[in-house]
Amino acid sequence: MNQYRHHVSGFFARYQDAESVHRTLLARGIPASRLQLLDAGPPPPSALPRTDSKRVLDDILTKGAIGTAVGTGVGALAELALVAANVSLFVASPLIAPLVLLGWSASLGGFIGAAAGAGSEVGSRDGNFPALVHDAIASGQTVLVAATHSEEETAFALKLIMTASGDIDDQVKS
Repeated sequence: MNQYRHHVSGFFARYQDAESVHRTLLARGIPASRLQLLDAGPPPPSALPRTDSKRVLDDILTKGAIGTAVGTGVGALAELALVAANVSLFVASPLIAPLVLLGWSASLGGFIGAAAGAGSEVGSRDGNFPALVHDAIASGQTVLVAATHSEEETAFALKLIMTASGDIDDQVKS
């Protein structure tokens, strides 16, 4: 029983390039059952704006607002703790110091919240190959995935896909 399993994938801007590599891999002896050519079909007549871009912006704004509110609350609690301990931040201006502390806390909280909102979108794609393939297909690219069962097949597929597309995703399957 052959234990060597490897998946090589390439992302192509043009369907014809992916189809050419697919035909070459078939001619080389890799069966069609181990090759997948994924695309969205014919491109739409005009480029439409992506509908999920508004969702990403809304997520960043929502988490930024929540972060600002939390940061302001933490700043207010810190200021109350300082007042209760009879500690003055700035001796020269005791009225300005609490406002500065609240402003800095709100800014820091807003920044952390916005980073969390952006990170939830960006970070969700890291290491998530199916989502990467879905995004590539949604943007009009074609993805070719070849399951290879020997080091020779893997090396040939890697070289061919790299030459044709310039973009390789090399993942080992055990």
